[in-house]
Amino acid sequence: MLSLEEAQSRAQDLVTAARRAGADAADAIYACNASTTVSVRLGELEDVERSEGEEIGLRVFIGRRSASISGSDMNPATLGTLVDRCIAMAREAPEDPYAGLAPEDRLLRKRPPHLDLTDDEEEPEPAALRERALTVEEAARTVPGITNSEGGGASHGRSQVALATSHGFAGAYAGTSHSTWASVLAGTGADMQRDHASHSARHLEDLDHAEEVGQRAGHRAVARLNPVRIESGVLPIIFDPRIGSSLVGHLIGGIVGPAIARRSSFLLDSLGAALFDSAVTIIDDPLRPRGLRSRPFDGEGLAVHRSALIEAGVLTGWLLDSASARQLGLEPTGHASRGGSGAPGAGVSNVHMEPGVLSPGDLMADVKRGLYVTELIGMGVNGVTGDYSRGAAGFLIENGAVTQAVSEITIAGNLKDMFRALTPASDLSYRYAINVPTLRVDGMTVAGG
Repeated sequence: MLSLEEAQSRAQDLVTAARRAGADAADAIYACNASTTVSVRLGELEDVERSEGEEIGLRVFIGRRSASISGSDMNPATLGTLVDRCIAMAREAPEDPYAGLAPEDRLLRKRPPHLDLTDDEEEPEPAALRERALTVEEAARTVPGITNSEGGGASHGRSQVALATSHGFAGAYAGTSHSTWASVLAGTGADMQRDHASHSARHLEDLDHAEEVGQRAGHRAVARLNPVRIESGVLPIIFDPRIGSSLVGHLIGGIVGPAIARRSSFLLDSLGAALFDSAVTIIDDPLRPRGLRSRPFDGEGLAVHRSALIEAGVLTGWLLDSASARQLGLEPTGHASRGGSGAPGAGVSNVHMEPGVLSPGDLMADVKRGLYVTELIGMGVNGVTGDYSRGAAGFLIENGAVTQAVSEITIAGNLKDMFRALTPASDLSYRYAINVPTLRVDGMTVAGG
């Protein structure tokens, strides 16, 4: 793995070489990921894995023609060959009126903000990861009713990104990650139920204790025992925070610039419209210290900032990289995302829905009969029409209280209708890349077994 300084220098050298070889403009991105993972099962070591990979990608422009290429060999001679091939490819590519680097006047020029993304403590030894993996699984297996285990694990990783462009941007940043997880089974035979728990953090001191993660996994699995079948009908649905974030994910998929430019989104004509109740605000914050998706600049070198995707229920704008912005006659928004090869796309960073005023208990207090959903199955969502149909499991709500486990059900609706009927509870916590409180959506169709 190159140091940050070496990575940035390598990207800049590649851009300089491309310009000397005849490119009108170019950018290069370096990405590296290294991780160590230890997994156990039934108290025995199952696997120790160390992975490390690095990639550098080059994109060149000749007029309105462009091409991109990537490689994993950092040898200067090899990178010289990469430049020649990319230039040759660009000369044969079709013209694209929207191709080009990001607007020069929008580039991040000042020192990147410090986001505290790297843990300065020494990398955990495999023995320490093994101990944490054993602890999390043992904590899950000691929960009464747990009969088997799919395993527990712990990991540590480090990633680095460097970006350079021919019109003056150069930057790099790194991040670390620590994770713990367990998956266990309760019951026996055909009545077995499975559930899991996990936690990830940038810094080890922010990671949940392994015992807590294991206990959550065990109690979740036991709670799912003896599920009942329910009749079909139209019911209010309460989404657990760990799966309610998927609803925000569908919103994001509908407002990225490439989908709007292709006219392939269910939210195509919704700019400035009230999609949610006025109590709903959804924030994208790439500058959150220690955030799982925090970054000091976007995939094209633009400055990033905290913004409201939904403000008091209203859709405020699209998520735009430079190409989709040009196609739509708009300005890029600092949401470009980039891999090692290919053109940038658009995406978000740390997203959360602001909490409401009701506790989860109060949110369901008037529900005579409904569902508390803790698991979603399948991907039955149409991003063009917004039609939504997914398998689900969770618990029956009767007279405002969570009662029996339920499984083998399907919940269905249309995302626009679901957004309008959504009410957030007050229990927001920041644990994932997308965070929501407990959510209530009235009027969904439930198909029982």
